[in-house]
Amino acid sequence: MSICNNTKYIRSQERIKLLAEMEKQFDNHNIQYFKNLLDHHDNVIRTRSICILADLANEDAVESIGKALINDKDALVRHEAAFSLGQLGFASAVNTLSEAVESDPSFFVRHEAAVALGVIGSEKARRILNEALNDESEEVRASAIIALSNLDYISTMKRNNEFTRMTGG
Repeated sequence: MSICNNTKYIRSQERIKLLAEMEKQFDNHNIQYFKNLLDHHDNVIRTRSICILADLANEDAVESIGKALINDKDALVRHEAAFSLGQLGFASAVNTLSEAVESDPSFFVRHEAAVALGVIGSEKARRILNEALNDESEEVRASAIIALSNLDYISTMKRNNEFTRMTGG
């Protein structure tokens, strides 16, 4: 086995051990443990921690996941943060998601943040979504159209419910 492959194997084994510990901490609902893992060197661990936090902490997770959305160096981690914030559905995430739509360097993240804004369904997002209609990325523009359609529906029907969250992005 080459040194490079050996190093990958060791990292894989370390990850498996950490995932087993994460499972124990999940069973114990240890929210702080997963918040601490958002600074872990492994993007797989950070991504899974975001998902777990969204499940365990509810609105208490918005701030930590929002920091990952804005600050993480890995686009996949930021994308998962945007997705999770949308799934949580709290209006407290709108400012952070709006910042990501405006300035994230990855179209992949901007697209997911726009979708998340549509899922949340807050009128506070309308200006940012309208600006996203001019994004350089076709995917971001299309996501903004879908999100704005949901805002229009919510505004017209005067309700934000499970249906609008399911179809918002």
